[in-house]
Amino acid sequence: MILRRALLAMGLSAPLAAHTQSAWAQSPWKGYYATGTTERAVRFAGSDGATLAGTLLLPRWSELQKVPGVVLIAGSGPTDRDGNNPLVPERIDLLKQIAELLARAGIGSLRYDKRGIGGSTPRPTGSLEEQEQFFAWENFVGDVASAHRELLRHDEIKPYATALLGHSEGGLLALAAAGALSAKEMGARKLHGLVLAATPGRPLADIVRAQIARNASSLVEPAERTMSTIIATGRVPAGLPQEQQILFPPYAGPFLQSALAFDPAKALADLDLACLILQGGADRQVVPMVDIQPLIDALGQRNGPGEAVIVAGVSHNLKLLAWPADPGFAGPVAPAVADKLASWLRPLLGA
Repeated sequence: MILRRALLAMGLSAPLAAHTQSAWAQSPWKGYYATGTTERAVRFAGSDGATLAGTLLLPRWSELQKVPGVVLIAGSGPTDRDGNNPLVPERIDLLKQIAELLARAGIGSLRYDKRGIGGSTPRPTGSLEEQEQFFAWENFVGDVASAHRELLRHDEIKPYATALLGHSEGGLLALAAAGALSAKEMGARKLHGLVLAATPGRPLADIVRAQIARNASSLVEPAERTMSTIIATGRVPAGLPQEQQILFPPYAGPFLQSALAFDPAKALADLDLACLILQGGADRQVVPMVDIQPLIDALGQRNGPGEAVIVAGVSHNLKLLAWPADPGFAGPVAPAVADKLASWLRPLLGA
C-alpha cells in the first residue's frame, strides 16, 4: 500500500487485483488527484452461517487518503446488489448507479446480494423449518450489521464516517439495524448517517393492505386473515391460493411476522442519527404523503438532524418518468435525487 501510494503520487500506478478506471484532474484544494473508481469483489460472513457476496466501489483517490463509506441495502424480493430483479423485465441498476454517483462525490460504498440471491449463500433446499430460519427477519437485519463491519474492514474507508442507505424494504432493515450500529459502545466506528429512499413510514401490514386495495380489492379480506395468522403464529397458513402465495411465500412466516409488525416511524423517532428521507413524488408503491408522512413526523420528534425531500415526477426506483404510465424502472437516477444525496452526505461524512 505504501509503494502504491508513492507511485500514485508520481502519476504512476501499481498493479491492482481489482478493476480500476482512472484519470488525473487538478483541484485548487487537493492539487492533482486521481479520478475514476476502483472496484473490488468481496465475500464476508453474514448472520447464522450465511456468506454474502458484494461489491466495494471506491473513488480512485482512496489509495491516497481515506474516504467515507456507505452500505447500500436492496429492497424486497429477489433484488440483487445492483438493484435488479428478475421479475422486472427492464434493468433498473438503482444501487449500482447510486454507488457510482457516490464514488464521483468522493464516497465509497459496499452493496451486496441478499441471502438466497446472486453470489450469496443460496436458499436452502431442505425442510420448511430450515428455509424459515434462513429467511428470518433477524438474519436480514444481522446481514446489514455484517456488511457495515465488512465496510470498516477496508483500509480505504474512514471508520468514523459511515452511513446506511436502504431502498424501500431495505430502508426498514437499515432502521432496524441502525440503533445498535450507532450506539455509544461502537465508539469512533459507530454509524454517522442514515438515508431512507422510498421507504414506508407505516407498518408493512398497512402498506400491504393499501396496495392490495388499490390493485386487487377482492383479496383484501382473505389477505387480512392471512396476515393476522402470520403475526399470531409466525407461520404462513398452508394451502393458500396462488395469488396469495406470491405475497406470502410458505417459507417467509418468521420474516413476515417481524416485518409486518415493525413500526418504522417509531424506530426512527428513537434514533438521534442524522437522517435523510428521499422520496419520489410519483411513487406508486410507497405513496406520498400517506405512506411517508409518519417518517417525516418522526424527524420532528428527535434530537438528531433530519431532512425530507420529495422530488416531483420521480418513481419508486428514483427515476424520472418519461410519460404518465411509465413504471420508472429504466434510466439514470433522477438528477435532483443524485444532487441531494451527494450534497447531504458529503458534509455529513466529511467527503
